[in-house]
Amino acid sequence: MKKSRLKQTSHVIWVGFFANVVLTLLKLAAGILGRSSAMVADAIHSVSDFITDLVIAGSLKVAAKPRDGNHKYGHGKVETLAAAFVGLVLFGVGVGILYSGAGNIHKHYTVEPLQRPGMIAFYAAVFSIAIKEILFRYTIITGRRNHSPVVIANAWHHRSDVFSSLATLVGIGGAIFFGPQWVILDPLAAIFVSFFIFKVGFSIIKGALLELIETSLPARTEKDILDLATAVEGVYNPHDLKTRKIGSNIAIDLHIQVPHDMNVKDAHDITVKLEKELRGKYGEDTFISVHMEPL
Repeated sequence: MKKSRLKQTSHVIWVGFFANVVLTLLKLAAGILGRSSAMVADAIHSVSDFITDLVIAGSLKVAAKPRDGNHKYGHGKVETLAAAFVGLVLFGVGVGILYSGAGNIHKHYTVEPLQRPGMIAFYAAVFSIAIKEILFRYTIITGRRNHSPVVIANAWHHRSDVFSSLATLVGIGGAIFFGPQWVILDPLAAIFVSFFIFKVGFSIIKGALLELIETSLPARTEKDILDLATAVEGVYNPHDLKTRKIGSNIAIDLHIQVPHDMNVKDAHDITVKLEKELRGKYGEDTFISVHMEPL
């Protein structure tokens, strides 16, 4: 199961990596030939994708390592750290786009007007949006299927690229079809998109940090766990539930009561059945600790 998960998640990351290489070269060439500073900036923005793709690929490999003497809960937290890194990169990209957009507006009004771009830059932006949207959908499906926080974070990185290229498209299209006086649409749209990227980056960072500080699972999930335990024959008064995420897996620590006159084997069989039910719902790699108390 772990090998299959690593194969699927790694595959989607490397597909994105090579797509990013092609897109960066295409956007850089289109920006230079089409006299579009916005497209050149978008190409430079895509370079950040290389870094995150390599970090994510490495984190998935480390996270897939089996448990050892120093990591009895496995290496799943490495994925969480990588997700936080992706969030930080996104936040940095948002700062860069905001700074570039504000700088271009200042330059347009105080130094010299922005250049009117060519159609090649417009077509490159359309192509980039289409490819990045496909990558987003492919990556988010794979990430959710494998419960991988870092792959899901990378999917949202692709989606941020869609909006970045969309801002570029608006600016380039406005300058081409409405005349030079509308060239200011490019940096204005970029500034608007930078705030969306800030929001996505902050959301990813927040989720990763909450996991790193051992935040419990949502109240609804904990209620479902208690309900499932209560439904198991022989389990009484499930309580003192503790939960947390460990990368793509979860850990469950639960106290239950069993009849005080029950023999050890029968009581053990009840806990085995409870663990089987929990792993059936939350995954075979779920970490479960059940403490028995006399009723």
